[in-house]
Amino acid sequence: MDAKRILLIDDEVDITANIEPILVRSGFVVDCAADGEAGWQKATEFSPDLIVLDVLMPRMDGRTLLRKLREADNWTPVILLTQVGGSLERALALQEGADDYLNKPFDPFELLARIHAVLRRAQVGRKPLAVAHTLQCVALKFNRASRQVTLNGQPLTLTPKATHLLEYLMTHPDEMLARDRLLDAVWGWDYPAGSRTVDTRIAELRRKLQDDPNNPIYIETITGEGYRFVANVEAA
Repeated sequence: MDAKRILLIDDEVDITANIEPILVRSGFVVDCAADGEAGWQKATEFSPDLIVLDVLMPRMDGRTLLRKLREADNWTPVILLTQVGGSLERALALQEGADDYLNKPFDPFELLARIHAVLRRAQVGRKPLAVAHTLQCVALKFNRASRQVTLNGQPLTLTPKATHLLEYLMTHPDEMLARDRLLDAVWGWDYPAGSRTVDTRIAELRRKLQDDPNNPIYIETITGEGYRFVANVEAA
C-alpha cells in the first residue's frame, strides 16, 4: 500500500520542524508550506491525502484557504490548528468544512492520533460528516439544521448539551474520545465542570437511545479512557 501523503501548512518553523519528522517516522510522505498561498499551490501539486492547516498565517489565512478548497470542490480531509478554544472557534472550524480541529499548543502525538482517525473515516471526494446536513445510523437520525433527533421515526427530547454531545460523537465515529476532549468540545475549555458532567450526559443519551452499555449499538464505554460511537454514520 502506498504511503499516505500529508501536507503541513504552518508559518511557525518550530512547529513544522517538530511535526514533520514525527509524521515521516510514522510512515507518511510529508510536504510543508509556510503560508496560505504556497499551501494552495501545493494542495494541487502534491495531491495530499490529508492537510494539516494553521488558521493564522500570512498571505492567506487558513480559513480562507479552507473555503477556497471547498469552493473548488476539493474535499481533501483537513485538520485545522486553531489558537482559541472557544465555542465560536470550534463551530466555525467545522462549519467551514474542516474534518477536525486541534487547539494550539498541542501534543504532536495527539495530532498523529487525529490524523489516523480522520483518514480512517474519510471517503475520497466526499464531504466530511462535519458539514453534513443530516446524520443517520441504524434507526437514529440527526437533522442538524432543525436540531431534531429521531429514533425509529419518533422525535427524542434531549437537553441542549446532550444534543451537542451526540452531534460530536456522530461526527467522530469509531474514534476513542477522552472525557477531557468531549468536555472541551461540547462545554468549552474554560467551562467550570469536571468529567462527571460528560458521564451524566452520556447516561442521558443512553436512556433516550435505549442503548445497553453492556451491549451497545451506539455508545461504547472505553474503561478508564472515554467513549466511542460504534455505529456506522452516513450523511443522509
